[in-house]
Amino acid sequence: MSSKEEIQDVTELREEDFMLNIGPQHPSTHGVLHLKVKLHGETIMDVQPHLGYIHRSIEKMCEASTYRNFIYLTSRMDYLSAHMNNQACSMAVEKGLALEIPPRAKIIRVLMSELTRIASHTLWWGAMGLDLGAVTPFFVGFRDREDILDIFEESCGARLTMNYNVPGGVMYDIHPNFQRKVKEFLVNFKKRYHEYDELLTGNVILHERTKGVGYISAEDVVSYGCSGPVARASGVSCDIRKWQPYDGYENVQFEEIIETGGDCFARYMVRMREMPQSVHIIEQLIDNIPEGDFQAKTKAVLKLPKGEFYSRVETARGELGVYIVSDGSMNPYRIKFRSPNFSNLSALKHMAVGGKIGDLVAIMATLDLVIPDLDR
Repeated sequence: MSSKEEIQDVTELREEDFMLNIGPQHPSTHGVLHLKVKLHGETIMDVQPHLGYIHRSIEKMCEASTYRNFIYLTSRMDYLSAHMNNQACSMAVEKGLALEIPPRAKIIRVLMSELTRIASHTLWWGAMGLDLGAVTPFFVGFRDREDILDIFEESCGARLTMNYNVPGGVMYDIHPNFQRKVKEFLVNFKKRYHEYDELLTGNVILHERTKGVGYISAEDVVSYGCSGPVARASGVSCDIRKWQPYDGYENVQFEEIIETGGDCFARYMVRMREMPQSVHIIEQLIDNIPEGDFQAKTKAVLKLPKGEFYSRVETARGELGVYIVSDGSMNPYRIKFRSPNFSNLSALKHMAVGGKIGDLVAIMATLDLVIPDLDR
């Protein structure tokens, strides 16, 4: 058969779509998430997320726990925002009890939250570089994150699921080394931050892989209920720390980071610009921690009055809402968590369809998914 006849035979072959299963093994998607991807060549025609591989019925477990104990189950949802998850739960209980926490506890909570945000973003940055084929950023990001986890370990006794917040404040006072080590970290982090831009932000390969990829408009962001950096990258102002300040955020100066590109690069830049803002918040507070109690006095057994109570915080991935229905007993009657990852994942198909299979990796990286947060 001649070459011309071979080409003619190939062109007459019928092209068909095929299904590609991504996951649920851990290395594929930062957690046990299964994506069923319909492809036409390398072009994505459809994406169907399949959840349930790590479902633990956390909300029902919370309903079987007391108002003190249920808080710590949420450390296992978005484990990279564990401190902020516990903070949201504590705030909901405090709202039900009409409990005002000491000023010292508020400042400690904010400091821990912003350190958590930096630790989460550095891990995301390193993992995104690894997803796109760059190994070095993973080690650079973890280098700075380890410094923060060392600080957490001294005061909280844990490095990942801190379980530090309690209704009324924090479980223990900060370690005597806390302020010194935080200031040392800030100095070192600011000195080394240029490495983040040199390795990835200014990298032409990153630009080619992210600019114009995974676009979503401001209207669609609102429609899908996205929050956090995903929404702010499309020009939507939604930072809970600005819109509904809590635990003293109204007393610090910082900028809500908003980009308008709506693509993967815009989502990348929001998180990159948020880290210096967190540093700025910590710098304003670290030498101004008030003296006094770190925890308000509460009863051993907490009972909320009958009613409904809601609180929300800005985690590293967006808005976490905690909704409690109380029947007046020592256990919550109903609990519902509004997790940022669940809503952000819902927009994945909208962002990915029409792109290439390689774009799906970049899109998921900039969504910064933590699977246990959406699969509760």
